[in-house]
Amino acid sequence: MITILLNNVEVQVEEHWTVLEAAKFYGLEIPTLCHNEGLSPYGGCRLCLVEIGEKPKTRLVSSCTYRVEPGLVVRTDTRRVIQARRMMIELMLSTAPNSKILQDLASRFGVTQQRFTLRNEECVLCGLCVRMCAEQMDGRAIGFQNRGHKKKISTPFDIQSEVCRLCGACMYICPACQLRCQGPEPDTAICNACLTMEPTCLERYDELQCWMYDAGRCGTCVQDAPETGRPKPE
Repeated sequence: MITILLNNVEVQVEEHWTVLEAAKFYGLEIPTLCHNEGLSPYGGCRLCLVEIGEKPKTRLVSSCTYRVEPGLVVRTDTRRVIQARRMMIELMLSTAPNSKILQDLASRFGVTQQRFTLRNEECVLCGLCVRMCAEQMDGRAIGFQNRGHKKKISTPFDIQSEVCRLCGACMYICPACQLRCQGPEPDTAICNACLTMEPTCLERYDELQCWMYDAGRCGTCVQDAPETGRPKPE
């Protein structure tokens, strides 16, 4: 066992754990998209970013791939982290705006605008389907092709793979294949039909104060409500 500082609390963790595993063990919820416990870590979606180190020399790392080490300082919900997550959600929504998972994430993190050109490619390159096919189904029928903005997932030479068993596991695990719920028709690419109250403590304290509870339970939102114009929680 080693000791790390997790959100200003000293905790004991296993040496082989990742930061994500340590956070989950202590009840901290870190959003993920490309991560699946049955598959190898990938760190492609960057939603699980956390801030490590002491100021002013802190940096963002993907918690699903970063291993804990003695004395590591981790903060999971700083303003810098939340802003990075919001940016990644907005970028992925420009690629797959019909994904219910991404729309739910947008509502959860208060993403209300789309500043990027919609491409509707319906693939966010999370790699879940590639790893599922290779590691769980032992098929290896699909993989990544090209680089940069031309990167995509397909079969070798874009022809039907002889090793594909048509099991459908790639579609089952794909976050972009889960279409938007049949709710109200939004005027923009971002639905926000499930938008919840956003904590106000991030702007005041540079870090979420209610990371262990529901938004508003700690009372910070009640104190900030008159200044921000946001409704007080029940």
